[in-house]
Amino acid sequence: MIIKQDFNYSPKGKNRPLHIYLPDDYEESGASYPVMYFFDGHNLFFNEDATYGKSWGLKEFLDGWNRKLIVIGIECGHEGEERMAEYMPYPSSLAFFRGLGPVMGRETMDWIVGEVKPWADRTFRTLPGRETTGIGGSSMGGLMSLYAAYRYNRYFSKAACVSSSIGFCQAKVYKDLEGSFVDPSTRVYLSWGTCEAPGVKDIHSQDRSSGTYRRNRAVANKLEGKGASVLLHCQVEGRHCEADWEKQLPLFMNWLWEE
Repeated sequence: MIIKQDFNYSPKGKNRPLHIYLPDDYEESGASYPVMYFFDGHNLFFNEDATYGKSWGLKEFLDGWNRKLIVIGIECGHEGEERMAEYMPYPSSLAFFRGLGPVMGRETMDWIVGEVKPWADRTFRTLPGRETTGIGGSSMGGLMSLYAAYRYNRYFSKAACVSSSIGFCQAKVYKDLEGSFVDPSTRVYLSWGTCEAPGVKDIHSQDRSSGTYRRNRAVANKLEGKGASVLLHCQVEGRHCEADWEKQLPLFMNWLWEE
């Protein structure tokens, strides 16, 4: 069952709809469920809602999965560069980002843990503890999920960081991660595709040489140094798109939520 719910993004006073998945037997079961929050919620379930006409197919996956959980997909802003600013936890001096305005990644995360999550826990039968709460996203949403994993670790024990855009802020990520407390029970999935990583020598083989690999490996090393578990995945021939991210669903969902 998918519910679409308008929700106020208080840092700007604008609507950021929620795309909510509830197990089909939710009304009858009386059970409480783990929760996973996702960025770019409009891209998760239905092709007609997705920005580029192709969703992650997450509803079909969850309907057939052997675990049941609630998903809260958070839609981004679509005006101008709103998504970029709201999913950007660190400022950048790169020319690509000039004119972007203030970055609001921290405000977005404060809003999620301070307003969206409490509302979800009041409204639905959730298991609200960090051990039963995860977060995920791709591209800038992957960066935000990684940021949540170390800066908001008291809320999230699991993070799916898919094709994360960390290249422009890698030094800030490394420094912030080194100074953050990460509970050893934390599980973080880090992935990239060979077709989206500049410098890959052969897109048909595992990448162990590109800058994208080195950045993800460095993040994994720092997380593992704090006792966290990391799954590092190179998707051979993987592109920066929903169709290829969908193929990773069984891998990261099974690993993050394994009992």
